[in-house]
Amino acid sequence: MKVLVINAGSSSLKYQLLNMETEAVMVNGIVERIGEEVGSLTYKANPDTDAEKKIVKKEPIADHKVGMHMVLDLITGEEAGVISDPKEIDAIGHRVVQGGEAFTSACIVDDSVKAAIADNNPLAPLHNPANLMGIDVAEELFPGTPNVAVFDTEFHSSMPEKAFLYALPYDLYKELRIRRYGFHGTSHKYVSRKVAECMGKKPEEINVVTVHLGNGCSMAAVEKGKCVDTSMGMTPLAGVMMGTRSGDIDPAIVAYIAENKNMSVAEVDTLLNKQSGLKGICQLNDMRDIHAAVDEGNEKAKLAVDMFAYRVKKTIGAYAAVLGNVDAIVFTAGIGENDDIARAEICQNLSGLGIEMDMDKNAGRKGEPHAVHTDASKVQVWVIPTNEELQIAQEAVELLK
Repeated sequence: MKVLVINAGSSSLKYQLLNMETEAVMVNGIVERIGEEVGSLTYKANPDTDAEKKIVKKEPIADHKVGMHMVLDLITGEEAGVISDPKEIDAIGHRVVQGGEAFTSACIVDDSVKAAIADNNPLAPLHNPANLMGIDVAEELFPGTPNVAVFDTEFHSSMPEKAFLYALPYDLYKELRIRRYGFHGTSHKYVSRKVAECMGKKPEEINVVTVHLGNGCSMAAVEKGKCVDTSMGMTPLAGVMMGTRSGDIDPAIVAYIAENKNMSVAEVDTLLNKQSGLKGICQLNDMRDIHAAVDEGNEKAKLAVDMFAYRVKKTIGAYAAVLGNVDAIVFTAGIGENDDIARAEICQNLSGLGIEMDMDKNAGRKGEPHAVHTDASKVQVWVIPTNEELQIAQEAVELLK
């Protein structure tokens, strides 16, 4: 069974074709700058093998349909094609950011599903319309092929009311759907299941804290395979400090900045989303650049790392309290998978929670699941590369079966 996974953004389209018999990636790539003067397409066939073929095109790409046509021509083409007919694709899996309370699991797309996704557009105005556009393009280019929607928020839908409600007038929840939804759910779901496999357990046999650290960061408390709390909120701005996002702050700060800097609410929102976090402290948001600046003696860069690690560490402690006992901590995503310095600082002085990191095991990058805890550690610590595309494809296969 072959599954094409699509992640459509407002001006981009990521794609990956997987052979689900082996879970091998046949093709992956991205179409960027759609609708701009010059667009970009990157295409890699057999990317995980010695037979990899890479094609890059720079030309105007009018819309997502044109971009997807270009991808399809390459997938079936003579130069670097991997199939001869689009009908060989058995299903198309779509990442949809916001499922709201309408979706608690992946589902096959029909008109009612599309209407429900559109109904959640106000909760994710930058993402859901683009995700719907990807579905529309796929339906047009692959008539008769089932489309499956997998939601970022789905894994977090198991949170109890005490975790997802804000201490606001209850009527605002009912009227405006103000609540904690959480994001990166596909990643948290994948690594929480993968660590169980690595430990020789079933997901329902362990409690895990999953730590997704990239330019966007989120954490989740996973009890016996189900999410019971997560750090992001109604929007991806909430939670721990991120690359350019502030994470949690005193909400009165918004009004204070607006009044004292003569800024609109929209301008403050932009400041919190795009000019804060690591970037706000040291003017850098790539952790590799920040570590280099620390090595050069940049005190603000060191402060940014310290603040970042402190907030992640604090949330691990909070989730340990929520779960009662923790069997494993899992680091994933760009920083979580590759930054041994950040991991070490986060786990420093956590022996009181039963967490002891082996610095030799933690050193370097391995690109595959590996344990980084000591033999004496009561809580296992793992680094597991996330694979949201594979999780989406797996859910599509499971649903269609």
